[in-house]
Amino acid sequence: MAASESLWRQSRLKRAQVCAIASVGWPVIEGLGGTYTWRVLGQQHLDRLNDEGVAPIHAFWHGRVLAATLFFRDRDIVVLTSENFDGEWIARIIAKFGYGTARGSSSRGGARALVQLRRDLAIGRPVAFTVDGPRGPARVAQPGAVWLAGATGHPILPFHIEADRAWTTRSWDRHQIPKPGATLSIAIGEPMSVSGTDDDVVEAARVDLELRLRALEQSLK
Repeated sequence: MAASESLWRQSRLKRAQVCAIASVGWPVIEGLGGTYTWRVLGQQHLDRLNDEGVAPIHAFWHGRVLAATLFFRDRDIVVLTSENFDGEWIARIIAKFGYGTARGSSSRGGARALVQLRRDLAIGRPVAFTVDGPRGPARVAQPGAVWLAGATGHPILPFHIEADRAWTTRSWDRHQIPKPGATLSIAIGEPMSVSGTDDDVVEAARVDLELRLRALEQSLK
């Protein structure tokens, strides 16, 4: 772990803040989730993978973490989360919703996390990436998800979620927090295969994934 990622752990105040955010955050999200109505487009893509017993690599934008956590809860999905302060409280909250975590990011600890995710896929556990995380730029896909798909043969399942009423934060990802009583629409795309891990293959697939996610986002507007 890089020193810059773990420095916060040396602060008693930061450790206390992580505990406080996690302990307050999960019941608030649980309560909000109980007020939402869902509209699902492309459910057949997820159902087909489930019927075939294929564990997918879920791929979505960082700005939809909260909504995605609620929709895909309790499915034993392993999520790539960073080792920094924000990654720690996020990992603790999503564990309450039935997720596992692989700790790392596109910038720190990525190789170690990808090894774990390969093992998880091999035993049939789905995995998930916020493909523009953890620091952005927003709506620009990083190569981790497509590399993993090329290395394992498991398909990427892209999706996007939009709420009809929401607050939008001022963070880099413009995170969307659906308001109580909102209707959330999720568009699940066709599974996407990647044929290897050569640099040119990964880059072409990365661009393809980015375009697919943007198209799914447009389909809900």
